[in-house]
Amino acid sequence: MLWNTQTYTGWGRALSAEGELARPERAAALAKLCTNPAIGARRSYGDACLNSKGAAVDMTRLDRILSFDAATGLVEAEAGVPVGELARLFAPLGWIPTVMPGTGFATVGGCIAMEVHGKNHHVDGSFGSHVTAIKLMVAGKPKTITPKRNGALFKATVGGLGQTGIIASATLQMSRCEGEGMEVTEQRAENWEEHIALLSSSQARYTVGWLDCTAKGKNLGRGIVEEARSTAVRPQSAPKGGSKSVPFNFPRFTLSKAMVSGFNKAYYLRIRDGGQTRIKPLEEFFFPLDKIHNWNRLYGKSGFHQFQCVLPDDRLPELRAMVKMIANSGLASPLAVLKRLGADAAGMMSFPMQGYTLAVDFRESNKARKLIKKLNAATLAAGGRLYFAKDSLATETEAKAMYPDWAAWAKEVKKADPEHKFETDLTRRLGLRSI
Repeated sequence: MLWNTQTYTGWGRALSAEGELARPERAAALAKLCTNPAIGARRSYGDACLNSKGAAVDMTRLDRILSFDAATGLVEAEAGVPVGELARLFAPLGWIPTVMPGTGFATVGGCIAMEVHGKNHHVDGSFGSHVTAIKLMVAGKPKTITPKRNGALFKATVGGLGQTGIIASATLQMSRCEGEGMEVTEQRAENWEEHIALLSSSQARYTVGWLDCTAKGKNLGRGIVEEARSTAVRPQSAPKGGSKSVPFNFPRFTLSKAMVSGFNKAYYLRIRDGGQTRIKPLEEFFFPLDKIHNWNRLYGKSGFHQFQCVLPDDRLPELRAMVKMIANSGLASPLAVLKRLGADAAGMMSFPMQGYTLAVDFRESNKARKLIKKLNAATLAAGGRLYFAKDSLATETEAKAMYPDWAAWAKEVKKADPEHKFETDLTRRLGLRSI
């Protein structure tokens, strides 16, 4: 196994690191690599997957399904297995991962380390709530941890930013599905109040809102709310041809204020009055951008930042004010999401709380950084949190104030990694290992 020195980035490409990467192909090789942090498919947007101070272990070749129980839906998979691959393999058998993020390329290990949530958090909670066991490499040897066995270490590992050691594999409890199709109903929300009303009243298992962050005035907060359920009906829009790819970094004018505003208006108006329902392929609903490889190049060679926060239910006025701030800035991209979250939190550093989460992309620029700084401050003032899987600009003070259990987490991490071998650019930037 060779080490490669290279410059690499997260998905946002605004931050980078230079260092050695190893890509083991067998679990036995991990024993020799347990002095370095692990990274997955690098779908975290900021610096969670970067280690500019040293080497890192790329887990993407450790992508084997180790076992599957067709009666219970329990599957054990190596850390490098993409979550979308689990859906592709097991949906025909009536099972899918209970929680899936917005990309199927995220690995099982990454989903645990970042404690991802999906379009069904208000019903099923986050990814870690459906992990029954984790095989963690400790001092070069595998150690199995569960919610009851080594429970504190388990809670520090789920959402633990990879700081307790290398995840070799995990056992997941999948959920029943009707088939490979999703019955998706889309409705227009004309403004913020209607958007929130549709999200809060939804009885669907899967619910998500697309937000037009360029709309102002009486149209502020307008968007499209999608509700979905699994179905055995054959999809009406079966995937056609192979995946497309963005071949080069796009110039700045492609995401100009006028271009984004025009696209958003057209996208909003594509839904007819009264809404529409159709059957989509599973991957088209859960992972809508995965058919466009390298779509992050749309933001140009300087990359982009994503701001994602969650605010409690009773702080919706503050969230509306943040949406207004974004609309007035003229900096938003077409990719903006609004979702309702439940109370579930499987790990000490889990992002979700009962409330609403807003996620918006911004092309890298000084103006964008200044805006995000204001949004981060507003999140803290409203008792909310930032999502470290997306963050690239938060401060240590903000991070520690937003996560009240960080000190307890750091103490547990210190037991697992007293020499700070698994620190990354993110944990150093936020001072999360300093207690």
